[in-house]
Amino acid sequence: MENLLRKLDLTSLRLFVAVCQERNIARAAEREFIASSAVSRRIAEIEAVIGLPVIQRQSRGIAVTSVGETVLHYALAIIGNIEQMSAALSRLSSGAKGRVRVVANLSSIVQFLPEDVAAFGRACPEVSIELEEENSAEVLRIIGEHGADFGICNAVAGSESFEQVPYRQDRLAVLVPGSHRLANAARAAFSDLLGDSFVGLRSESALTQLLVQQAGSAGRQLDVKIRVSSLDALCRMVHAGLGIAVVPEQVGLLYINTLDVRLLSLSDAWAVRRLIMIFQSREQLSASAAALVAFLGGKP
Repeated sequence: MENLLRKLDLTSLRLFVAVCQERNIARAAEREFIASSAVSRRIAEIEAVIGLPVIQRQSRGIAVTSVGETVLHYALAIIGNIEQMSAALSRLSSGAKGRVRVVANLSSIVQFLPEDVAAFGRACPEVSIELEEENSAEVLRIIGEHGADFGICNAVAGSESFEQVPYRQDRLAVLVPGSHRLANAARAAFSDLLGDSFVGLRSESALTQLLVQQAGSAGRQLDVKIRVSSLDALCRMVHAGLGIAVVPEQVGLLYINTLDVRLLSLSDAWAVRRLIMIFQSREQLSASAAALVAFLGGKP
């Protein structure tokens, strides 16, 4: 049973599936435009590789053995995957033109999308991308109302209602003023920070809701003194000594050499977040949108 990958080929599996579906070698051969003797030879080759019979020849056709039923199950899955791959490649090859509307949350736009969209533009220069920033909850709403081709957001409640493709992971860190008591530390637990005043994003942002939830789990309330609408403003407020802030780590790294701030890793497991692409269904994606999803889904 070893090395089946090397010894079984797609043509043999396709002909075997045809025989099982037709329950007759002659009809399967006619359907596949091949001689009956060639089909029989392919079946014999499968049986030789497996070492067990997959069909029983009868006076009026064939019967599939229990071993054959197992082979048939996996052969159908393999052929189905090949057909899906063919369709996806066809969309990629024909989807090099058109407009794609993407709605994405702040974290994905600030950290990853500029470089990724630029790389896609070099590969598919005739695809125009319209990128709109919204919080994760709004991304879900807009995709639910068919307001964009696909969305990018954190894996928040409600995202399970859509088809998903992983996009990236980000890690949260805490940004503190240079004079903060933890300024020389490398990492901190969120619970150790709950006595501080925070600078935060608007209450509807996924990050703010996550922090409020985690503070509540620790039996505390998040003390947010100032709310702003951008991560850039958030970091500048910390620089001014108005509080501390939890930010995506890659965002914080942009400011540690230009502002009087320090960046500490958050040791909590929830500080690692998943960014996902969501859409109604893959079949509803335009060729251009499918090409962009495939491109972004292949990123590390």
